[in-house]
Amino acid sequence: MSSMSTKWLAELNSYGSTFNIICLILVIIAIPVGTSNVPRFNSSEYVWGTIHNRTSYPDWFAVMMSFLSVIWIMSGYDSPFHLSEECSNANIASPRAIVMTSGIGGIMGWFLQLVVAYTVRDIDEVIDSELGQPWASYVFQVMPTKLALAILSGTVICGFSMGQACMISASRVAYAYSRDDCFPFSNIWKTINPYTQTPVNAVWFNCVLGILSTLLIFAGDVAMGALFSIGGISALIAFSIPIAIRVLFVSQRFRAGPWNLGKYTAFIGISGVSFVVIMLPIVCFPKVAGSELTLADMNWTCVVYGGPMAGIILWWIISARKWFKGPKVNLEHAMLSEYEDQATNNSTNSLI
Repeated sequence: MSSMSTKWLAELNSYGSTFNIICLILVIIAIPVGTSNVPRFNSSEYVWGTIHNRTSYPDWFAVMMSFLSVIWIMSGYDSPFHLSEECSNANIASPRAIVMTSGIGGIMGWFLQLVVAYTVRDIDEVIDSELGQPWASYVFQVMPTKLALAILSGTVICGFSMGQACMISASRVAYAYSRDDCFPFSNIWKTINPYTQTPVNAVWFNCVLGILSTLLIFAGDVAMGALFSIGGISALIAFSIPIAIRVLFVSQRFRAGPWNLGKYTAFIGISGVSFVVIMLPIVCFPKVAGSELTLADMNWTCVVYGGPMAGIILWWIISARKWFKGPKVNLEHAMLSEYEDQATNNSTNSLI
């Protein structure tokens, strides 16, 4: 599906996004209305005053670790940036879509968390259920069976839609890096399909990598947890570096686009970078410590992420720094730069 033309991908993702939002709203309404709990809701004192700590750390650190769910789940909001070359009016549409995606996702996610907090009966039962899926265990705990199955069916469809959208975004990232000759066999991955006018090879490259990654399921929960943590760390670092440069070093010298955050840019940027700096070490902590920590419970994120990064840095020192000169400028940008330089020279000559 991700190999289709841009026109069909836009249609498909529009339907998928709409379906996701509708399902989320229905779930937020259906669970409080249809819950089989007696009493129906937990007290506000319990929701806001009780910390359910299943770690070996103090409560305050456990609260910090609870933000890991946000880091793992909030993804895909960068897709408009990766797809900017395929949309019209990208300098306005892309940043606006990024803000709307993250904003709507954050707000709706917050309401869903409130619903869960006020309706969950037994947190230990949800987490330790034989189903191995806390969301499914929670839904079966608080809802009648038929309604629970309906919600889970919608969850599966929404998950497929989100995965397909993330596949498109990932393929464009692979295409962009291949266009700069950063990958082995870049000539293959950067090829544009003459029929769809999209990087179909890059799509299937990501598809194969995704399938191979799922084999880690057989290695156990620790391996899958490390994979999720790597995704979170990689995204956070990749997003935070340019934001930090923008708000801390470039500041007023940065030429903003026509759609920007205006006077809130510095505050939001510094807040985001600060959150990342605080959370990066926490992502690497295991949930238990001391004598309770075993190899099976260890968080291997540092090793799994640090190993490839060390290899990439070594590759840069040995080889890549000699030939990689940054992203390749496309024809339009080159023409624009030449035009601006010519205009500047003409202006200077006229003053002389």
